[in-house]
Order: sequence, then C-alpha cells, then structure tokens
Amino acid sequence: MGDWWYRNITEPGKLPLLLALLSFVATFLLTRTVTRLIRAGRGPFRDISPGGTHIHHVVPGVVLMVAGGFGAVGSGRHGITACVCAVVFGVGAGLVLDEFALVLHLDDVYWSEQGRQSVEVVVLAAALGGLVVCGFSPLGVNDMTQEEQHDRGTLITTLVLNFLFVVVTLLKGKPRLALVGVLVPVVAWVGAVRLARPTSLWARRRYRRRPRARARATLRAFRHDRRWNRVSRRFQDLVGGFREPSSARRTP
Repeated sequence: MGDWWYRNITEPGKLPLLLALLSFVATFLLTRTVTRLIRAGRGPFRDISPGGTHIHHVVPGVVLMVAGGFGAVGSGRHGITACVCAVVFGVGAGLVLDEFALVLHLDDVYWSEQGRQSVEVVVLAAALGGLVVCGFSPLGVNDMTQEEQHDRGTLITTLVLNFLFVVVTLLKGKPRLALVGVLVPVVAWVGAVRLARPTSLWARRRYRRRPRARARATLRAFRHDRRWNRVSRRFQDLVGGFREPSSARRTP
C-alpha cells in the first residue's frame, strides 16, 4: 500500500490535488449540514450579519480560493506549503460552489429550484477532480505512448480531434458529457455521435428541415429525462436538503 501511494500519489505530485479534492468535498458537506441546521433553527449556528449586512459564505470562499490558488501556483506540487495551500483552495472552492446558483443568478436562490444547480456543479467538479487524481489528462494525452507523444503530427491530430468531439457534444446540448469528455475522450465521442438535445443549437440548425430526426431527438430526450430526473432530484434532496420546511430561516 505504501509503495502504491508513493508511486501513484506522492512521486507524481498528486498529493496537493488529492488534498484539495478531499477538503473541497468535506467543506461542501459540512456547509450543507450547517446551513440545514440554521434553516431548521437547530444548534448554535446562526446567520452572519455584522452591521445588518448578510454575509454569504461565498465571500470568505472567494478569499480562500484566491489565497490558496496563488499560494499553490508559487509552491509547486511537492512540500508542506503546497499541501496547505491546496487545502485552503479546496475549502474556498467548496464554499464558493455551494453557492454557485447565487453567483449565477445574482439572487439568494439557495433553497429554491434554481439552487439545485449548486449541487449539480459540486458533483461534477468532484467527479472531474477525481478523474484527474486517477490519472486522466485533458483530451486523452495520457492514452498515447511515448513515441506518439514525441510525434508532433500524431499529438496535434489527437488533440484536435478530441477537442472537436467535445465541441460537438457541447453544441448538441450536453454540457456534462462535454466536460467529462475533456478528460475521458470516449465520453465525448458518444455524446457527439448520438442525437442532439431538441433545444440545443445543433438541433435548431441541423434538424430544422429533418422532422424525423427532430421527433426522435424529442422522444429520446423525454425518455432520458423521465428516467434520470427523478433519480437526480432524490440525490439533490438528500445532499442539498431541498425538502426542508420553506418557512425555516435562510442560509448564510
């Protein structure tokens, strides 16, 4: 176990990244727990409102992200300083992305329907961070042999093709698959080959004179949403606490 840890985590300099990911997830879960207790009026926790100004936790989160980010850039991938900065950055990122919906809508939508976007973004960010820790690199470069990486033509062609698949997937209205496809190209390939979402830019342009393709895309999107939206909402309710009483107090 110790040898595996050294070869896969310590030696390649992934320890700060792993610590940032763990602190990010832990901060998000802890923050959600505290905000749910505040909303329910339980425990010693209260809103932070010095001088009557309501301070959202995205504010200290931004400060920690800036401090940890600059510190991490200047400290490299090894050493205690790099690890400490990574933890600071992870804590800040957890606080910021927990209120992603507030930043996006410029409104306190923490417990509203739009607030579910924060949970989605956190889960996606954690998944991408986990893939990077596991050794996945952008646009599939890690899948190439040393000889292929030294061949500039092969390297550039691979990067361009994978990038085009990511762009097509994004144009087809599948941003989650596009983001994951940056690290796992096969995901972007699947997203690019399959039918576009009916509301996407690709569908509006390419399916405008293809009623059969438009109908198939609409039916497939309906079946997909019916199957997975219920699972997604249950997960969001469990993690985000969106089923708590609406009359409870608002979050910091």
